[in-house]
Amino acid sequence: MSMLRERVTMVWLGLMLLTCMTTWGLSQDLFSAPVAVIGIFLIAAVKVRYVILDFMELRGAPIPVRIAFEAWPVGVAAVILGFWFATPAVM
Repeated sequence: MSMLRERVTMVWLGLMLLTCMTTWGLSQDLFSAPVAVIGIFLIAAVKVRYVILDFMELRGAPIPVRIAFEAWPVGVAAVILGFWFATPAVM
């Protein structure tokens, strides 16, 4: 039972929940394409942040290192979404 109280286990369960949310929730035709794409990329950035902090063990890293590593998923998602919205729709 002590394994369920560990932070890493809770983070893993949260990552699995977020994966299910993006796989089934946002892939359905419930949302328009732009809303689904933004949601998927935002959830992916949150998941990357938790992997960096908890599984790469950077939660206790010096502040400049944490800022650099936490800015990376935000920057990547912003660049990809920027290119996605800047290109015309192909039909």
